[in-house]
Amino acid sequence: MKEILKIIIREFHTEVLPSLITRDLSFPLDSEKIITLVGPRRAGKTYLFYQHIRKLLEKGIPKEKIFYLNFEDERLDLIPQTLDLILQAYRELYPELDLRECYFFFDEVQNAEGWERFARRLYDRISRNIFLTGSNSKLLSQEIATSLRGRTLKYEVFPLNFKEFLRFKNFDFDPEKDFYSPKKKAQLVHYFEEYLSFGGFPEVVFLPRELKLKTLQEYFEVMLYRDLAERYQIKDTLVLKYFLKRLVENTGKILSVHKIYNELKSQGIRVGKDTLYRYLEYAENIYFVRLLRKHYRSLVKSELAEKKVYLIDPGLLRSIRFLGDREKGILLENTVFKELLVSGAKVVYFKEKKECDFIVNEELAVQVSYDLSDEDTLKREIEGLKEACKYFGLKKGIIVTFDEKYKIDIGNNFNTFSIPAYEFIFGL
Repeated sequence: MKEILKIIIREFHTEVLPSLITRDLSFPLDSEKIITLVGPRRAGKTYLFYQHIRKLLEKGIPKEKIFYLNFEDERLDLIPQTLDLILQAYRELYPELDLRECYFFFDEVQNAEGWERFARRLYDRISRNIFLTGSNSKLLSQEIATSLRGRTLKYEVFPLNFKEFLRFKNFDFDPEKDFYSPKKKAQLVHYFEEYLSFGGFPEVVFLPRELKLKTLQEYFEVMLYRDLAERYQIKDTLVLKYFLKRLVENTGKILSVHKIYNELKSQGIRVGKDTLYRYLEYAENIYFVRLLRKHYRSLVKSELAEKKVYLIDPGLLRSIRFLGDREKGILLENTVFKELLVSGAKVVYFKEKKECDFIVNEELAVQVSYDLSDEDTLKREIEGLKEACKYFGLKKGIIVTFDEKYKIDIGNNFNTFSIPAYEFIFGL
């Protein structure tokens, strides 16, 4: 095993780093903390490592002082002893190096049993320059809280946001000027339609259109069978798959696990309600879905109240659920939620007599509607905004649409604006 590790280490040191496009997320390289990147599979954590390794090289750090190991490399025999051999192999290859000055990057570390003890020992005795990625948020959060307390900084990596998507498309758009260019704006709308349909997983951006959905469906299968069934030892994958698809069908709605439980029960499928709640927790742990809390003044009430469910990426949503023209609003709402999530804003939904999709930092009320051509739709969105704005003491609300922009004057010193989603995103 040690000889295989030496081969893997030397491969990294002798091969050229792949070309990459810079992501917005940046983490410190000299914090003297264990930096952990968590997020869904295929979201680009490895390339974020490469992006920061390149920064080290640009600062003049010799590549031999940078150790990179991907624990998904099929050549590795991931037993606890493997971790002990890592440093032995590195020292034997480079006996002249002072490991205290080296940088250690471990990719998909959750695949190695006992990784947390190894990371703690490495940090305490050898190097303060340790960087980890993992695809299971609960694993890392729990282990960090118990084993790495006080030693770590955690960063979440999501699929590309829309601005990064445009960068990957090599499309430069200046919102201060280019909204006044019909040609550039038309191209922007075209790209937003693509982003709405296929999302921001980096690999998918570059695939031919006919392969995008198929690849996203493969991502779902890996999440189902490897990240969920295998990781959590779930034997009844039929019930698990049914539950996940019901989550997808409830996108943007208040989720009732009790209702799904009754549906299964009516079909003669025996599964405990507590089991379904665990499945929901697991689905959030692996970054398949995110839950949105309802606003309450009481934090306890907010945590206990029923939540709305969204997928981590609109492309994943469309790959699992057929969405006709009438359901494009679901994709748009999920996309707006994702952009708010990635921006780091504090977001909740509001519901009393009426409902408002998003309250952002308790400063902005936002409704999402694909278009406002239907009078009943417009009335419903405005009423929800009015109630939310009155509750929070706000003077205006925003309706995010696909491509409509105008002011809606409804009197009583209250103004509503409709704004295209791509323009709203540029303002985040």
